[in-house]
Amino acid sequence: MEKPTLPKGTRDFGPLQMARREYIFQTIRSVFQLYGFQPIETPAMENLSTLTGKYGEEGDQLLFKVLNSGDFLKDIERISLASIDSKNLAPQVAEKGLRYDLTVPFARYVVMNRHEITFPFKRYQIQPVWRADRPQKGRYREFYQCDADVIGTDSLTCEAEIILMIKAIFRRLGITDYSVKLNHRGILAGLASAMHASGKEGSLFVAIDKLDKIGEVAVRAELTERGFDTKAIDLLFQTLAFKGSNQEKLDMLNKSFADSPGVKDVRAVLQLLHSYGDNEEHVEFDISLARGLTYYTGCIFEVKVHGVAIGSVSGGGRYDNLTAIFDAREKSSGVGISFGVDRIYDVMDALNLFPEKTQATSDVLTCHLDEASSHYAMRVAATLRNHGISAEVYPDQAKLKKQLEYADKKKTRFVVVIGEDEMRSGQLTVKEMKTGTQEKMKLDELIRRISDQN
Repeated sequence: MEKPTLPKGTRDFGPLQMARREYIFQTIRSVFQLYGFQPIETPAMENLSTLTGKYGEEGDQLLFKVLNSGDFLKDIERISLASIDSKNLAPQVAEKGLRYDLTVPFARYVVMNRHEITFPFKRYQIQPVWRADRPQKGRYREFYQCDADVIGTDSLTCEAEIILMIKAIFRRLGITDYSVKLNHRGILAGLASAMHASGKEGSLFVAIDKLDKIGEVAVRAELTERGFDTKAIDLLFQTLAFKGSNQEKLDMLNKSFADSPGVKDVRAVLQLLHSYGDNEEHVEFDISLARGLTYYTGCIFEVKVHGVAIGSVSGGGRYDNLTAIFDAREKSSGVGISFGVDRIYDVMDALNLFPEKTQATSDVLTCHLDEASSHYAMRVAATLRNHGISAEVYPDQAKLKKQLEYADKKKTRFVVVIGEDEMRSGQLTVKEMKTGTQEKMKLDELIRRISDQN
C-alpha cells in the first residue's frame, strides 16, 4: 500500500508545535485587543471575481482556484476543451478560489455589512490563507495570517499605533533584533515621476520590491527589460543608496520632492510615535520598500528579524480605494498590518525563544499503584481541575517507572504518586519533574503552589 503524503507546501502540526503556535496566536490576539480591535472571520473560499485584480499580475497567478461542484465540464463547448487554453477555460470551470490574504475579504465584508458596522471599524482576523507559490523555507502554500485593520479614517494616528502594536508583540515574544521598515507609496510615485515612468509605476514597484531578494544587478536587468532607460535606473539607485538617519533621508527627499505628501506623512508618523512616549528604535525609513501589492496608496510597512535567513514576518500599509473596487459609493480609507505566524514560529524556533511553559501539556499527572489508589487519583485530579489546574490520571495499571516516563515525555510539571500511605495519611508524594525534587504535602498545599506559579 502506498504511504500517505501531504501536498507540497503544507504541514502537519503535532502537540508541541500547536502549543507554540497557540502561544504566538494568543500573544498577537492580546495586543490586538489591547488596542481596541474586534474579531471577525470570513470563508476560506471567495468568488474569484472578488479576488482577481487585487494583487497585481503576479499575485493573480498564485490564486488557488476551486473547481465548480458536480460535472464542471458539462456546459463547456468542445472547441474550448480542444484549445487547451487554461487561461480562458479556468473561468468556465472555477468560479471560486481560496483566499490569498485577509485584507481583500475584509474589504468585501465591510461593503456587505456597512450598515451594521461602527466606523472607524477596527477588526482583527486570524485565519489561514493559501498561495500557489513555490514552497521553500519560510514560504508555504498554506499558512496563517494575523491581520489588524482600521477602516473609515485617514488619520495617521492609525499608522503610529500599528508600529506600536508591532513593537508590543515582538517585545512579548522576546524578539529584540528586528527592523520595522517604513515607506510611502507617494514617495515611490515621486521617484517614478522623476524617472519619467508614467504608466509603468506598477512594474517599477514590483521590481523594487525584489531588491532584497535578488539584488541590485538583477533588479537593474529587470527594469531594463521592462523598458526603463539607463539614466532613469541610475537615478533610482542613487536615491535608494542614500545613507543616513530617518530624518536625514526625509530631508534629502524633501529637497528632491518638495511638498511631497509622502514625505510629510512619514515625518508625521514618526512625530506621533514621540507623542505616544515612544522613540524611533527599531523603526527604519527605507526608501526601497515597495510592497508588491497594488492596492496600497499611502504608508507601507514591513518587518524583518535580523540574524535569521527568513524573509519579512509582517507587512501592511494604507489603502484608500479597496472598498470602492466592490462599490464605488463605499470609498473608505483604511490601513492594516499582517503577521505571518509560520515565519514568526520559524524565527522563534531558530533563536530558541519559546518559553518552557509552551512545552508543558499538563500541570499534574496522578500516578497510582493499584485499583484502589487509581480511584483516589481520580478524586485528586477532579479537585485539581476544579481549581483550574490541568491534571491527568494515568489510564492503565502500569509500573510506576512507565508512568513517570510518560510524564517526562509530555513535559508534565508535577507527578503525584498515590499508594496506601498517601490514601491513609492524605500526605501526597509530589515530584517536580524538572528538578527531580520530591516531597510530601497535602492536596491544598499543592493547589496553592501551582496556583502561585501559574
